Amino acid sequence: MTQPLNLVFCGTPQFAVPTLEKMAEARFNVRLVLTQPDRPKGRGLELAASPVKETALRLGLPVYQPEKIKENADLRARLDEIAPAAIIVVGYGRIIPGWMLQLPKHGNINLHASLLPKYRGAAPIQWAIANGEPVTGVTTMRIDEGLDTGNILLQKELAILDEDTAETLSPRLAAIGAELMVETLRGLAEGTISPQRQKNDQATLAPILKKEDGRIDFSRSAQEIYNRLRGFQPWPGAFTSFRDKLNITAAKPSGESNDLAQGQLQVKDNRLFVGCGNSTALELLEVQPEGKKRISARDFVHGYRPAVGERLGG
Repeated sequence: MTQPLNLVFCGTPQFAVPTLEKMAEARFNVRLVLTQPDRPKGRGLELAASPVKETALRLGLPVYQPEKIKENADLRARLDEIAPAAIIVVGYGRIIPGWMLQLPKHGNINLHASLLPKYRGAAPIQWAIANGEPVTGVTTMRIDEGLDTGNILLQKELAILDEDTAETLSPRLAAIGAELMVETLRGLAEGTISPQRQKNDQATLAPILKKEDGRIDFSRSAQEIYNRLRGFQPWPGAFTSFRDKLNITAAKPSGESNDLAQGQLQVKDNRLFVGCGNSTALELLEVQPEGKKRISARDFVHGYRPAVGERLGG
């Protein structure tokens, strides 16, 4: 590449930071960084910059934080002046309007944290783990007006480890995604990438998470519940009720056969088990009673003394 591409970057969360850093490291000409406005955060509700804004300022890149972008004459004028070859979008949190889609030669390029067309939507990392997938990955795609339906540019797979949570998997996906975006931009500049249409009949959805997704359904197998617990970290977590609300913060499927009813607790040698679907059991390792600190299952047993036959979620 004889001349660095003129680019605009749109992103907000920590997941987008490695891509912006890699683009700067690769000497792409990032003329403008769009990110969400500063938001109130913490107990004091003081305004806090997004991770992308903090990174852009550290890298000496110009930042613009519009509240709206669909009908924004100032933004449109800025982008017309820059005339970017591509607009890079990573977790920006805004729907890209048609005029922005049509502006750059190479289009608006999105980094999506799944192997499209699987897990289109807002929470691909969480749902891939929750559904027990052994492999996920990242996709660079050209944004169109659908929900993650644009043509695929490049993809890279990544194994999901048995102990992975959404919090441990996300930074690994962000890292390989950053490398993939640089590879994609170089390929587009050199004309070596052939966009591929997605196979819509193979599409699955990863909808935005709701609080209720964290409620444990003990008719599911222990493995399914364990997968959802891992996937829904840090929010909405995994919760049930035991005399009051109870968060399950660490657990693992039990390899022992059991005849526990669904949701029924069993204490065995200071270990705590709960019956699940398909005659399986989940061993609870750490819990958090409502309004209190996390405690080990052993401390829970000693402190709350669950009675024989007592259940969770009942």
